[in-house]
Amino acid sequence: MLKVTVWNENRHELKNSIVRNLYPKGIHGTIASFLKLEGFEVRTATLDEPEHGLSDDVLTNTDVLIWWGHLAHDEVKDEIVQKVKKRVLDGMGLIVLHSGHFSKIFKALMGTSCDLKWREAGEKERIWVVSPGHSITDGISEYIELENEEMYGEHFDIPEPDELVFISWFKGGEVFRSGCTYKRGNGKIFFFRPGHETYPTYHNQQIQRVITNAVKWAEPIKYDKPTYGNVNPLEK
Repeated sequence: MLKVTVWNENRHELKNSIVRNLYPKGIHGTIASFLKLEGFEVRTATLDEPEHGLSDDVLTNTDVLIWWGHLAHDEVKDEIVQKVKKRVLDGMGLIVLHSGHFSKIFKALMGTSCDLKWREAGEKERIWVVSPGHSITDGISEYIELENEEMYGEHFDIPEPDELVFISWFKGGEVFRSGCTYKRGNGKIFFFRPGHETYPTYHNQQIQRVITNAVKWAEPIKYDKPTYGNVNPLEK
């Protein structure tokens, strides 16, 4: 059974009644709920838990980690970031949602600023599938339309994606690379743009479908770990 950990800083839910009413169990709780319905083994972790809920035991027993952060990127301890990065390089999948683009872990894996344009105005977002046939788009038609979302606009300072799966258009005129895949070491990474905390985005069934598909896509590949360093010759 695929083991998934949903990480959320869980700060907006404590500070903002709008967010609390939309996500009474937290954004992490909402995401965990629909993933459990898919038969995954799901646990949650939040910023204020010891080790941010990401102990060695939790990370070792996580196949795919989902990350949502916004207000408190700087509060994530560097040693935890390095542990997560090592697990990704060793094969753990990582799905970075919305404002997680500015998280320490995403920037560490991308090697760029990951900065962008933004505007919180409740604009319509149309998320176009630009890689039909990709497993992350399974069950999704030509586009997903969200009536209200925060705008993210280009230029998005990320490395060229291995695969560009979605592009968003906003009512204000901007476009954005909103679904990007990467491979780092032996781990797969998917960045998915929508998910501003004051809108019910994670209750949308198509958004849930994309995240579910991404978890399956990011499942670690079983492999024999290579030998590094000085070795004896195979032949005499």
